[in-house]
Amino acid sequence: MAFEALGKNLYSALRKVFRAPVVDEDTVKQLARDIQRALLLADVNVKLVLEISKRIEDRALKEKLPPGIARREHVIKVVYEELTRFLGEKPVPLKIKTGKRNVFMLVGIQGSGKTTGSAKLARYFQKRGLKTALVCTDTFRPGAYAQLQQLANRINVPIYGDSKEKNSAKLASEGLKRFNGWDVVIVDTTGRHKDEKSLIQEMKKLEKTIKPDETIMVIDGTIGQQAAIQAKVFHETTPIGSIFVAKLDGSARGGGALSAVAATGAPIKFIGTGEKISDIEPFVPSRFVGRLLGMGDLESLLEKVKEAEVKIPEKKMQTFLSGKFTLTDMYDWFETMRGMGPFKRLLKMVPGFSYNIPDETMETVQDHLEKWRIIIQSMTPQEREKPKILKSSRIKRVARGSGTTEKEVKELLEQYSNMKKMMKTLRRKRLPFFGKKFPKLT
Repeated sequence: MAFEALGKNLYSALRKVFRAPVVDEDTVKQLARDIQRALLLADVNVKLVLEISKRIEDRALKEKLPPGIARREHVIKVVYEELTRFLGEKPVPLKIKTGKRNVFMLVGIQGSGKTTGSAKLARYFQKRGLKTALVCTDTFRPGAYAQLQQLANRINVPIYGDSKEKNSAKLASEGLKRFNGWDVVIVDTTGRHKDEKSLIQEMKKLEKTIKPDETIMVIDGTIGQQAAIQAKVFHETTPIGSIFVAKLDGSARGGGALSAVAATGAPIKFIGTGEKISDIEPFVPSRFVGRLLGMGDLESLLEKVKEAEVKIPEKKMQTFLSGKFTLTDMYDWFETMRGMGPFKRLLKMVPGFSYNIPDETMETVQDHLEKWRIIIQSMTPQEREKPKILKSSRIKRVARGSGTTEKEVKELLEQYSNMKKMMKTLRRKRLPFFGKKFPKLT
């Protein structure tokens, strides 16, 4: 079961509340049981699951309803707040001091995803206009420097390291000298296989040498509740540290890792959401829970738009979401999405659409984006604005001009029609949700 399954299970539980004729005690108790089942499948600690579900049940049944809020909306609000609370409630951002060099040291056990995490962090800061560099001090794992060098080259970030040098402290010192004047320097360190003592000793030694502004521990999200052991040891040793939970994209145990780390009090500041170097985001519990529950995450979507250096007028966005878009609008969206990541991940950030669009539709769109762009380019302006005029002879001409088949042109037109219908349907089905503070849920 992929980590996404947790979101689908939670979303399904909330849908039952919205569809119930009356939200009574039985409805709330069933919701609590559904949430228990979803969290247990995601490897969240049993004691914590019982605590969360009990709080949700008690609050949903005993709290006085706020003015203007229906009971079913209040129940969903309680679920949102309690899930956010158990993941940390408030985000703890990584502070960057302007006008000086910021040094971040990454530590973690071997195989945690530390080296890839270093490159992801470098890319994250680079995309925000900061002059960023990498230093490799891993003298233990063969090929560590070569791996980080390859990743650094892909994102055009300078790196310092020496595969022949065995003194990690010396490598760190030389690297910092090399990148004096940079905005951000990320130091990748040696990992040890499940040996916290040697890991901590390595960390302390390097800390004295480079005096990092912050030490970040990378934890593999696929290990589930076991992540708490690593987080606890680290957090007790160096309270200034923070946590980067990696590999959350395809793990059924991701909920266990996040909740276990959050329970230790160690601040989670970043999560890895995919295999690409750009698949990293600051950990904001409220946004994360919002996406899980199908509420979307427009703030993250807008940040991705900004990172991709594209401008989407509000009117154009409303046109797309209302289902009144033309093929020209669709083409503009394809162009926008090229630099923003997978289509499926982007739509998960749009409130109400997250779990309503069939996976096969998502996959079809993702697989054909590039080809459909070329087909639309081969149409006349009139055809893009009024696709209904695309009959047999026009379809043949477009197919020849785009180097595709008539079948592929028809497939694009069919998907265009389906997407318009789907957006209109979802728009009609959307229900009020907690006023302006929260997004809407279908």
